[in-house]
Amino acid sequence: MLIIDSKDCENIDKALKKYKKKFEKSRTLMQLRERQSFTKPSVKRRTQVLKAVYKQQIASGKLEA
Repeated sequence: MLIIDSKDCENIDKALKKYKKKFEKSRTLMQLRERQSFTKPSVKRRTQVLKAVYKQQIASGKLEA
């Protein structure tokens, strides 16, 4: 649960902006989307390896982003 400390004289728009920022930083929405479907550990590992290979190719100059 997110708690926003707001002062009495603070504008509601500023408080809402703080809430949105905290919500985004807590990555709650990403966790909910991740929990919607199960991915096997082998698939997770394969995607991690493919991402690492891609990043390595970009770093070495073989691939242009």
